[in-house]
Amino acid sequence: MNKKLGFKFSLIGLTLVLSLVFLLPDTPLFKKMPKWWQEKMPDRGITLGLDLQGGIHLVFEVEGDKAVQTTIDRIAASLQSILKDKKLEAEITTEKNVIRVSSNTMDIRSAIEDNYPILKPHDLTDIEVTYKLSDREEKRIKDSAYDQALETIRNRIDQFGVSEPSIQRQGEREIVVQLPGVKDPKRAIELIGKTALLEFKLVDDEALLAAELPGYIRPGEEEELMSRIKDKMPDGDVILYQRNVDPETGEVTKRPFLLKKLTMLTGDLLDEARVNIDQRYNEPYVSLTFNPAGAKTFEEITGQNIKKRLAIILDNNVYSAPVIQDRIAGGNAQITGQFTMQDAKDLAIVLRAGALPAPMKMLQNLTVGPSLGKDSIEAGKVAGIISILLVIVFMVFYYRIAGLIADFALLLNVILLMGAMGMLSATLTLPGIAGVILAIGMAVDSNVLMFERMREELRAGKTPRAAVDSGYDKAFLTIVDSHVTTLITAAVLYQYGTGPIKGFAVTLFLGVSINLFTRACRNEIGV
Repeated sequence: MNKKLGFKFSLIGLTLVLSLVFLLPDTPLFKKMPKWWQEKMPDRGITLGLDLQGGIHLVFEVEGDKAVQTTIDRIAASLQSILKDKKLEAEITTEKNVIRVSSNTMDIRSAIEDNYPILKPHDLTDIEVTYKLSDREEKRIKDSAYDQALETIRNRIDQFGVSEPSIQRQGEREIVVQLPGVKDPKRAIELIGKTALLEFKLVDDEALLAAELPGYIRPGEEEELMSRIKDKMPDGDVILYQRNVDPETGEVTKRPFLLKKLTMLTGDLLDEARVNIDQRYNEPYVSLTFNPAGAKTFEEITGQNIKKRLAIILDNNVYSAPVIQDRIAGGNAQITGQFTMQDAKDLAIVLRAGALPAPMKMLQNLTVGPSLGKDSIEAGKVAGIISILLVIVFMVFYYRIAGLIADFALLLNVILLMGAMGMLSATLTLPGIAGVILAIGMAVDSNVLMFERMREELRAGKTPRAAVDSGYDKAFLTIVDSHVTTLITAAVLYQYGTGPIKGFAVTLFLGVSINLFTRACRNEIGV
């Protein structure tokens, strides 16, 4: 055996051993392996898709109008600061997608329109002016909210640890999420759909209504409270609540806060969110760190509002409202509350992965059971075993010894393919099984092509060895050509396909690549 032939045998042997190693987690034998082995490879193995192992199928609608309103609120807060710096007096309030300015002087209009050319006058009177965003800007914000929501969901799911999720757009405003193998659907849905809109608003303690608010109310009494105080509500203010739970009795109460409607700072300027433990009370809290722009804004807010209360609000729920004692530099803040450790971790995930730019409404929530997957797997096993046995019998009957060699090569291909999928932790779906079968069919087709070439050479009077060499040489380029074109097709399907199409493309690409590898090695060995 020459060195080149020995290298080829060694290469085939090594790949075969590695394939068996990565295939072990999907077999009962894996549980009998030593503990250190199982700990080294806990997450390896082939992952079953949603159609084979069950999971959840969700459809969300992104509410783009809320993203526009959030942008309006931010611009209003910025304009308030700009007018204050220019020593111009005007009250700025926001309504549904509009900014209302209680003055129509040229100085104020110039200050607004020079800083925000995207604002267009909507309604003019002698004493006030109303601005709206341009149509082009509204469309840009809605499109951006859609794209950002898609990316935010991906980030959250990545941190949640779901293997091979499917996240894709549907129509103009919908997002489809498929999570195979999720064991806690309720937590996953809450984590994905949580808006995580973090806002900082000033508490309006100077208004007369603030002193009349009750210390707490019970859940369900919000409408009664609002009906009593609606005539006393100052313009530009809003009522939000802090939820409290009595640790001994478990009774839930809600504390109302009168807040300025303008948002001073939002969570899109966050740089980091992590869970820490309060050493005094041994309770978890979420520590926030703003990016440089956010840190500067936070320092300005705290410096201009010393001795006032700044409420920290998440998804319209007040978590705390501490008094600003001094200017706070460095851009650090805390969200405290009656958190469990899991709640604090989930909150940190959604803040760190990014707040959704707009709320999402769930349109569809399906929990897919694995029973269909088990039936499909069993049917696939039976069909696969029968088809392989038929191919083996036919190849041996028609090509004798050569057919037996081809059958061995086919078995080698299947082991290498399953091992490669296990190494990559690839997802196996029903279309993926079709890709495996197609790859096996191409391998058998290649063998038939080569054997027929060999028969032609034998009929031409060549010796068996010369017929084998000539048959491989003449058929090999044809096989490579067909396989490479299939690889290109699989790559395009993976790049531009979604969901089941990608599952098909992965198994087809791996199967055809392994066919080429084993074909090249057998061409060199001559068997």
